Amino acid sequence: MKKLLVVGLMMSNFVFAQNTKNDTVQYNRSVEEDLAYVSSEKQEIKAAKKEKPLPLSKKGQVFLFYGWNRAAYSNSDIHFSGNGYDFQLNNVTAQDRPTKFGIVYFDPSWFTVTQYNFRIGYFIKDNLALVLGIDHMKYVMDQNQTVGFKGHISDPQYAGMVENGQVNLADEKFLTFEHTDGLNYENLGLEKYKNLVHKKNIDLVWSYGAGIGFMFPKSNVKLFGNERSDRFHVAGLGTDIRSSLNLVFWKNWMIRVEGKAGYINMWDIKTTLNNKPDKARQDFVFGQVLAGVGYTFNTKKYK
Repeated sequence: MKKLLVVGLMMSNFVFAQNTKNDTVQYNRSVEEDLAYVSSEKQEIKAAKKEKPLPLSKKGQVFLFYGWNRAAYSNSDIHFSGNGYDFQLNNVTAQDRPTKFGIVYFDPSWFTVTQYNFRIGYFIKDNLALVLGIDHMKYVMDQNQTVGFKGHISDPQYAGMVENGQVNLADEKFLTFEHTDGLNYENLGLEKYKNLVHKKNIDLVWSYGAGIGFMFPKSNVKLFGNERSDRFHVAGLGTDIRSSLNLVFWKNWMIRVEGKAGYINMWDIKTTLNNKPDKARQDFVFGQVLAGVGYTFNTKKYK
């Protein structure tokens, strides 16, 4: 009996030891598997961080753009005031003045002659860019028009050109009026970006946003036969909404097509060359279509 009891105790100790050993082995294997999984996950996250992101998408990316535009303007009331006159011309029409296509569009020494656009953008957050822009538009009053007149002119020569509350501008003696060097809209905007198509070496990215800025025109004005005014001057403010499609090749080179609509209010347009109080003011709505080329890059290093 004693022998049977001793044998039983020995066998139970052996079984218990085996179970403990198996549990320990299984626990060690479980810990090793968890550590391996965590390590693998960390490596995947690290690799994802180093992988080059989509263009026009990540915080820290930058893009540069240069292009050309066509613009259209609503009718505008233009108010003129100075010594001996204070009047308004109603529903004045105007057009842009695009330069004929040629080498002038590509010669850097002549770039200000064309109706051009420049942009530099920086992504302050993923898919959100702060964009500094210059829109060099041109605004030319239609000369061959008769417009409504309201106000007074003390000079009998020019007062006599007003007939039945209207004045004919065709002969250029009363007024010529342009912002042709140009209607410069210096603006700061926010733009949201969304990738629509992602293929090898090609991305199509859509953006939309809004901007605000000041008007810095070089206005060419000749009123009542006075010496032509032609100088840069901060004349007012502008604001806009915009949307664009960007086709990006090889992650860096881009073709951009953009449309925008906006409002311009200029209350201090210089109409003479001297420091007289002569000035004009006007406000109008504008539309613009532009296209050009650009380059985008990352400020962080990726594989």
